[in-house]
Amino acid sequence: QVQLVESGGGLVQAGASLRLSCAASDRTLDKYAMGWFRQAPGKERQFVATINWNSGSVKYADSVKGRFTISSDNAQNTVYLQMNSLKPEDTAVYYCAAAYGSSIYAYWGQGTQVTVSS
Repeated sequence: QVQLVESGGGLVQAGASLRLSCAASDRTLDKYAMGWFRQAPGKERQFVATINWNSGSVKYADSVKGRFTISSDNAQNTVYLQMNSLKPEDTAVYYCAAAYGSSIYAYWGQGTQVTVSS
């Protein structure tokens, strides 16, 4: 069973930055990708960013392009989300997810709250 542990959320003012981290328990041989998703109150969970574990290729939601950066430390089995120029609409619970053997995200973290005040 893969466990994902997120950290780095908090309360910040608009325009500030935060860095989220997600450490995965050992299982690297067939890891396909890791990603970040978020869910605001009363809304569905939405995709934020993803990184292919082998190629390093990344994708972003249009709403965060140019402001958020996803990166990974393969040796530490950790993925990061650097969030700059935060906006109140970025307020949500952010979830880390991992895909093994396919592009389906089968494992999820517990979530970390990010609150951006105006």
